[in-house]
Amino acid sequence: MADPLTILRFLRARLREGQHAVLVTLTDVTGSGARAPGAHLAVAEDGRAMGSFSGGCVEAAVIAEALDALGEGKARQVRYGAGSRYIDIRLPCGGAIDLLFTPVTCVDAIEQMCRLLEQRWPATLVLPPDGSLAVRPWVNGEATGWADGRFLVRHRPTMRVVALGHGAEPVALMRVAVAYGAEATVLSPDAGVVEDAWEMGITAARLDRLGRSVDLAADPWTAVVMLFHDHDWETPLLEQALEQAPFFIGAMGSRRTHAERCERLRDAGVSETRIARIVGPIGLIKASRDPAALAISIMAQIVETYGKESINEVRHAQTA
Repeated sequence: MADPLTILRFLRARLREGQHAVLVTLTDVTGSGARAPGAHLAVAEDGRAMGSFSGGCVEAAVIAEALDALGEGKARQVRYGAGSRYIDIRLPCGGAIDLLFTPVTCVDAIEQMCRLLEQRWPATLVLPPDGSLAVRPWVNGEATGWADGRFLVRHRPTMRVVALGHGAEPVALMRVAVAYGAEATVLSPDAGVVEDAWEMGITAARLDRLGRSVDLAADPWTAVVMLFHDHDWETPLLEQALEQAPFFIGAMGSRRTHAERCERLRDAGVSETRIARIVGPIGLIKASRDPAALAISIMAQIVETYGKESINEVRHAQTA
């Protein structure tokens, strides 16, 4: 499943080629659905497409509709499933989805959206039913949905996972993170781990000495994971992570190891509030010893936490 930035990059590339295209956006879901409002599908005039709304139930019809809208040069809203004028297209769940088709002939707004996300700034895509399109920086508390007759799509930067450690665990976690679609970075004192990451096309750097400051680039869309067997490396790196704003900080080890870790941080002057941010033991599957199983367990916990952050954003917007 393509993430929003991948879809927008596809759209940008087609527009740069001189093609026209259509950005199709899921605005409403009745009943259950495979995707949430705000999901996109981009269709180029040559018929190529990127994105999805279902398991293949409606995509062919959506692409055909998009090309028709492109030919007409006007935006349109179409329902598929229950209550649709297309009685031959049914969703297996029995529900319905409403889509907004926005023909795009100018690359400027898409360029701006891609640039903001690539610079790791959240941004809002503003889609009125008349087919105009605008981009603006995200306003705190603003969530995806209809507002003042326009559909707003709030996009966050792609999730990033920064793994620090040595042994098999960092490489295993990076494989799972990349398969999920996250950006991945490895920092390790082990040259072999760094080389393995490079071979996978993953950003990696060598940790050459204890206590050295490193660039974690831990913004609110980043998870930082400590995977050290030699826990002497952890304390200064955790201090740096806790001074930044990652949505998740986790560290490998048993309950006893985590208690000792917290005590070392207290001795270093780290507050209890900050220490409480650290997840340990890490992973949804407790006591995982196999690196692959541990990686899946950790990534599942990261994704679960990221999802809760998204839900909290929506709830905040709805009550604001």
